[in-house]
Order: sequence, then C-alpha cells, then structure tokens
Amino acid sequence: MASATILQAVTLLVLAVACHASPYYPLQLGYYHDKCPQAESIVKAVMEKAIGQNPGNGAAVIRMLFHDCFVEGCDASVLLDPTPFSPTPEKLSAPNNPSLRGFELIDAIKDALEAACPGVVSCADIIAFAARDASYFLSCGKVYFDMPSGRLDGTFSNESEPLKFLVPPTSNLSTLIDSFDVKGLSVEDLVILSGAHTVGRSHCSSFVPDRLAVPSDIDGGFAWFLRSQCPANPTDSDDSTVMQDVVTPKDLDNQYYKNVMSHKVLFTSDAALLTSPETAKMVVDNANIPGWWEDRFKTAMVKLASIEVKTGYQGQVRRNCRAINY
Repeated sequence: MASATILQAVTLLVLAVACHASPYYPLQLGYYHDKCPQAESIVKAVMEKAIGQNPGNGAAVIRMLFHDCFVEGCDASVLLDPTPFSPTPEKLSAPNNPSLRGFELIDAIKDALEAACPGVVSCADIIAFAARDASYFLSCGKVYFDMPSGRLDGTFSNESEPLKFLVPPTSNLSTLIDSFDVKGLSVEDLVILSGAHTVGRSHCSSFVPDRLAVPSDIDGGFAWFLRSQCPANPTDSDDSTVMQDVVTPKDLDNQYYKNVMSHKVLFTSDAALLTSPETAKMVVDNANIPGWWEDRFKTAMVKLASIEVKTGYQGQVRRNCRAINY
C-alpha cells in the first residue's frame, strides 16, 4: 500500500513537472477540446466572414490583442464598458479611444460561443483566437500557428493603466525597448511585432505633428502624399485616417520593413527601428529573406498572447465581454 502511494505521488510529481515544462504553461493547446470542441472553429468562421467584408476587421483585432495584453495582461480588460462603479475603463483611455476598434466583432464571436457552449470560453481567449485567425486570413495562409488557451477574464480596468504601458507612436527606440522589456519581450519581439503595421489605418493626428509638421527623415514624396490626405492641424472633429502601408494595405506581409528602409512609414516609432545597428539589421533581414518575418511573427504572437495571463482563481469567464460577472 505504501509503495502504491509513493508511486502515485511520483506520477503526480512527474505530471506537474511536465506541465510546467510546457512552453505554453500555464496555457495549453486544445484547452477547449472537451469543454467546447467547436470553440476555435466558431471563432475562425466569424473572423473569416468579417475579414471578407472588411480586411480592417482583422487589423483591428491584432491591434486589440496588443493593447489588451500590455495592460493588466491578456485578460480582456480592454473590453469592459463604463459602469457607475467603474466609470473610466481602459477603452476610454487616449491610446484606445477613439482609435481602437473591433468591440462589436468580439461581441458577435462571444454570442456565437455562448449559444454553443454557455459560460465556457473566456473573452481573453476570444481575442487571442481572433488575432490568430486574422493573421491567417490577412496573410493568405502564410501566417498559421496554434494558439494556446485557458486565459481567464480580469475584473479590473482603468483608463490610467494604458498610459503607463502603451507608449505613443512618437517614442524613440530606447523607450520602445524598455516598454517591451517590462513585459518580458525582447528587442527582436519589438521589431517583429512592429510588422503588424503592414495592415490597418492610422489617424492623421498620430503622425502629423512629429513627422509632417516638423523636419523628419520621412521620404519627400510620401510626405507630399500624406499632406494631401491629412489636415495640417488634425482635431477631434477633423482627423482623417490613412493606410499604414500604401503598397499592400490589405495584406499581412513583410512590406512594412521595405517601407521602413525607404523611409515611407507613418510613425517615429517605425522609423526608430533604423536608429541602431542591431534593429536595422533585423529590418533588412525581415525585408529581404523570404518567410523570415512570417516564421518569427508566429512565435512572437504566441509570446505576446501569454503576457501575465490569469488562470485558476485569478479571474472569471465573463458571460458578457463588456461587463464583469456579479
């Protein structure tokens, strides 16, 4: 009996060590295999339809993953609406409002999942799955990867938090590196994830003041084009948007790095990648080696989606992504 007990204890210890050794711990691949087998296919179907209608929907959820995970970890705190008890959540913060989009799309996915498996799939996992599927469809299948899951949804959201962790597009390289380092991401992760700027749109106010209104390294012809699209002094009532990548605006590809090299990028934070030999070489490699960026983007996205996740008793599975369960 004693030997059986010892054997059982050893087995449990081996299993525990194996789980901790997983590159995805505490998340796991196929987390919903038994709880909601169709979960990932439901997300993919909704995303495919949404991107078919507007590729910008894909860009929106990729950006949403970044904005969620850098603040309070990947816990869907960015989705919470104002309430009398919490009148100023993250989505009202300057880095998110009014530029962050995709909230209704996440609602649609949640509704479909609740119809199939009530109370099972977290909103945090929905964002992660949606960003993965957006990467797949926008890259025409070139960026395909498995996304581990098991995240829980957070219950705290405050507009002051994004200001601490989401650095502005006017940032220099050292500020960018520091902001990624705080979240456990490397310099290469910074360069690779910046490549997501190959899709989506930006408000003119995000780059006119420091790229067009003052001398900068921006290409003259590109600057002329941007001035034809943007007001000289963008305001809340007059703030146009432009494509971040005018060459292949609907495709998730490595064109961004070619744009960086030719000084045809919108943000100071994009141009900053050329200001050190280390990051400049990464830009050149991503621009010129076929498949180099796509392979690294897959790994970086999983790493991003694993930042400070909540599991166990740390969170909940929200019934409505916009409100915590009471």
